[in-house]
Amino acid sequence: MVQLRKYPFLILLLIYLGIQVESDASDHSYSEGDTIPLYANKIAPFHNSRETYAYYELPFCSQDVVKEKTPNLGEMLNGDHLVSTPYKLEFLVDKDFEVLCNKTLSKTDVSKFKRAIEKDYYTQLYYDDLPMWAFIGMLRNNGYGRIETEYSLYRHFDFQVFYNKDHVIEVNLRMPTYSFTDITEDKEVDVGFTYSVKWKMTQQSFDRRMEKYIGSSILPHHLSIHHHSITYSSVILLILIISLLTFYLLVLRKDISKNSIDVEEDQVISNQEEIGWKNVHGDVFRFPQHKSLFSAALGAGSQLLVVIVAFLALGLVGVFQPYMRGVLWKTLIILYALTSLVSGYTSVSFYCKLEGTNWMKNLILTGALYFGPLFVTFTFLDIVATFYGSTTALPLKAIVMLSLLWIFIASPLLLLGGIIGKTRMSEFQAPCKTAKIPREVPKLRWYRGVLPQMALAGILPFSVIYIQLYYIFASVWGHRVYTLYSILSIVFFLLLIMTALVSVALTYFQLAAEDHQWWWRSFLCGGSTGLYVYVYCIYYYFERSDMNGFMQTSFFFGYMGCACLGIFLILGSVGFNASLLFVRYLYAAIKCD
Repeated sequence: MVQLRKYPFLILLLIYLGIQVESDASDHSYSEGDTIPLYANKIAPFHNSRETYAYYELPFCSQDVVKEKTPNLGEMLNGDHLVSTPYKLEFLVDKDFEVLCNKTLSKTDVSKFKRAIEKDYYTQLYYDDLPMWAFIGMLRNNGYGRIETEYSLYRHFDFQVFYNKDHVIEVNLRMPTYSFTDITEDKEVDVGFTYSVKWKMTQQSFDRRMEKYIGSSILPHHLSIHHHSITYSSVILLILIISLLTFYLLVLRKDISKNSIDVEEDQVISNQEEIGWKNVHGDVFRFPQHKSLFSAALGAGSQLLVVIVAFLALGLVGVFQPYMRGVLWKTLIILYALTSLVSGYTSVSFYCKLEGTNWMKNLILTGALYFGPLFVTFTFLDIVATFYGSTTALPLKAIVMLSLLWIFIASPLLLLGGIIGKTRMSEFQAPCKTAKIPREVPKLRWYRGVLPQMALAGILPFSVIYIQLYYIFASVWGHRVYTLYSILSIVFFLLLIMTALVSVALTYFQLAAEDHQWWWRSFLCGGSTGLYVYVYCIYYYFERSDMNGFMQTSFFFGYMGCACLGIFLILGSVGFNASLLFVRYLYAAIKCD
């Protein structure tokens, strides 16, 4: 049965991966005089990276017939919409002053350009898959008269193209400050749009032509910040490990040794009358409430953990080159669909270990726990983007592709994982028998409550990723290029270790207070870092960015909410699994049976 399903799955996946249009020429090789099309991608306010619009929303010069490049799923998700332009940049052909078009701008056209200039609109162009950016115009203060601000529209583009043999290596775009048209007054304006092209030889090889775009992320002072961040996190982690080892050797080891030797029955009774974690051995493995939800959270967290690990591995091997349109988003979607097997297996197998009976209901809950909020958020934001007329609004083709991906790949793999988890389920291995009557949890001080413990648990793990968050945010929500996947992998590894150690420590102190309800507590404390990240989102939006407008704000807080939920589930599952290993070791050592 599995073999029969395998072939259509592979066919659909290959078709999906094959829809990737990168260039009109497969080898990027050209002869002198060959026409290399220059595509315009989109326009957007500089500070609102997701509020993108089609290039011809502004009255630029256009061809009689505008050609559109067929986008892949990743490009559609990223709001990319490549269209042809009337610029003619033939290979190795210099042009000193070429007229693009002579255009009479109406009052409406002038108003559109003025709004774009006022909001710092820029446009993105692609030449042989090499990106360029250009502002629409600029605001100038004349310093005299009634009108203090002048709206200047750029009307001349100066292209400087570097080549090596038959390859385009680099392209730069300048807008000379003297070549602008004043559109301050609301009246018709005649504008002559022009451009020039200058070709220059370079020794840079074709294979290294993207190094220009990643250079900003590996500047010495940026690397120094990253290295200091890793050093700081490593020192904190080392101090925590030393503290826990010291506590284990001086306190916990002696505590365990008292109960690991054979003693007489009355001595055992006296030991049981001691206060502390040993007194709750009959309740510590009592299954948690809402075990279906708990298992679903573990399954979803495990799936997202595998997604992040696979994503970082692909980044380390160089899959995500700068400005390869849509590759990053498409990869995340593929990984999420393929790893549905992990969530189905993890959730159902653990649910059955907890003596759950309705495994199909648990499987549905697992599939909806993260995908549900993501789907609702995505639908709302797509409606917002459609209302604004933005290119980030998904076309019907993309919606159909995502639906097929979910129906024919993600859902069957989720079900397959659930079936495997149910058939290969083993009993829950608990070193202590569970008492028939639950032990009453003693009244504890306020700082031992769930919320104070969550607030305490998230401090150290969040300090590990604090520095990296700024660079990631500046890349996702700004214009910075992030390519330091090696450093990001190290930081993520430190984050997992820190979360596990903190969760183990808090679980021990909870049991020491004779509070045996540690299952949910360890998950919530482990995942609390996700809440810290969302608080940082609020800080970043108001203090570290200039984002504004309802659409950009909705996209930022909506998608970051989904990202923080994912972090919560990932670290929650890590925290619980680390605590489970510790508790099993702790009670197996005292031979509580």
